[in-house]
Amino acid sequence: MVIIMKTGATGKEIDAVVARIESMSFRAHAIYGEERTIIGVVGNDRPLDRTIFETMTGVETTVPILKPYKLASREFKKENSIISLFGNGTGVKVGGEDIVVIAGPCSAENRQQVLETAHAVKEAGAKALRGGAYKPRTSPYSFQGYGEEALKWLAEAREQTGLAVVTEVMAAEQVPLVSQYANVLQVGARNMQNFYLLNAVGMSMKPVLLKRGMMSTVEELLMAAEYILSNGNYNVMLCERGIRTFETSTRNTLDINAVPVLKKLSHLPVIVDPSHATGKSEYVTSTSRAAIAAGADGLIVEVHPDPSSALSDGAQSLTPEQFGDLVRQTRRIAQAMDRQI
Repeated sequence: MVIIMKTGATGKEIDAVVARIESMSFRAHAIYGEERTIIGVVGNDRPLDRTIFETMTGVETTVPILKPYKLASREFKKENSIISLFGNGTGVKVGGEDIVVIAGPCSAENRQQVLETAHAVKEAGAKALRGGAYKPRTSPYSFQGYGEEALKWLAEAREQTGLAVVTEVMAAEQVPLVSQYANVLQVGARNMQNFYLLNAVGMSMKPVLLKRGMMSTVEELLMAAEYILSNGNYNVMLCERGIRTFETSTRNTLDINAVPVLKKLSHLPVIVDPSHATGKSEYVTSTSRAAIAAGADGLIVEVHPDPSSALSDGAQSLTPEQFGDLVRQTRRIAQAMDRQI
């Protein structure tokens, strides 16, 4: 249920409503708008009498939320959420008119590679740097990342370029360490339903990039986001990165339908990962164009100075020159839609 406060409702009236919600063993999630405040009521499945709140001072009306994902739904918040990548309400923001491009290597391999790539993608138009310090791999014998040392390289790249750092966290116990270095915590496809991790990144209050599981439905993605939101962390971005189908000509199948569907069902920003969706660099630019045309709020693209020597995912990584061309092409698409990159 959503409780809509009257325009001009006082802090005392809002606090009274929150106290009544909590006294009934529910949780209150308040969003303070410029004109009015709305309060989401979540916590358990037992019926709640809406008239209890409709008679309280300062309350205008109540609206039931029918979706199982309460806080992620458009019923809870009709306006698009705008997420600051630096987590302080300033700087690069995702979800507004600007389309944000995140780019960088699959794995942070060494200091020189990270710094070189960071400067190259910044010059081309990226607003954030991606790079893996911890790598979930199918084989236990594959390269797993350089851990904290790689996080230090990424942080240094941020200092030199001003790019926000986006990197994956794989376990709840890693959240405090990764949060020291990263601006955005990425939850990978394999961990989309790691509920301990979702709660941990939710409690961190850091911006979160939540990737869709390779065999997960849109509703399951939104329910995973609900775990993060239910901890009071509303800085969540959804990422479509391709799903596993019968098709073998690409690594995964980019579900371009998911972009408008998510935008209709949820107020959260939607990012598209064309690199993991296709698995082949030759298709990354064309699918990026499609993502922007479909209404995506951003892209996350793998870029490497020398893809042939990459320790992971070289086949889907663009060179800096190819990435520059991608930005130029998608910028034209964005302009046609009255947005900008």
